[in-house]
Amino acid sequence: MAAQPPAGPPRFTVYPVAVEGHLEEPLSRWLWLVKWLLLIPHFVVLVVLGIAGFLMTIVAWFCILATGRYPRAIFDFNLGVLRWWWRVGFYSYSALGTDRYPPFSLGAEPDYPARLDIAYPERLSRGLVLVKSWLLAIPQLIVVGILGGGFGHYGGLITLLVLIAGVLLLATHRYNRDVFDLVMGFNRWTFRVIAYVGLMRDEYPPFRLDPGETEPEIGPSTVTVPPGAPAPVS
Repeated sequence: MAAQPPAGPPRFTVYPVAVEGHLEEPLSRWLWLVKWLLLIPHFVVLVVLGIAGFLMTIVAWFCILATGRYPRAIFDFNLGVLRWWWRVGFYSYSALGTDRYPPFSLGAEPDYPARLDIAYPERLSRGLVLVKSWLLAIPQLIVVGILGGGFGHYGGLITLLVLIAGVLLLATHRYNRDVFDLVMGFNRWTFRVIAYVGLMRDEYPPFRLDPGETEPEIGPSTVTVPPGAPAPVS
């Protein structure tokens, strides 16, 4: 029987973007070979949502420049798109962490083994919005291009490792835990950068790999809790 993810939302520790994925074993040996086909309806919807999210981010850019605030409705929509994207990726070739078909939903879906949350910023820098998405993010974008093949999130080291895991799964019916933890760390890094480039946070993403299913355990004295975010769980 597959283990259930812990109750409650993902916690914020190192960075105000929380990415979690709980490996659900046993996994089918062969299902991963056809998940691309099963996910065609999701891909169609995500293309439409991605275009809408890009256009809304442009609107948010002007709002931040004028007021220092990210419109909450746009933030919630873009967060929903990222959650949907992460669930599809976790099911498919960004992780292969579950055989449970992802829901068609912009919501948090706490019962699904892949979860993502971003703390809403009460204020954002009006000056930083001019440069962070392209100039300041260049080093991080290079890393993301290597890890995930860009914002398409299919390609690069993530996909290579997942394909290796898929071949091993086909041969042994087991998902190598070290590979899974590394894949999760790469995905976590990627989504932190996506949130930063998408103007959703001003804090610069850390240059660090945090592998494993959940956000890393760190001491309370080193945790910076974003305004309005729940306190981290120790």
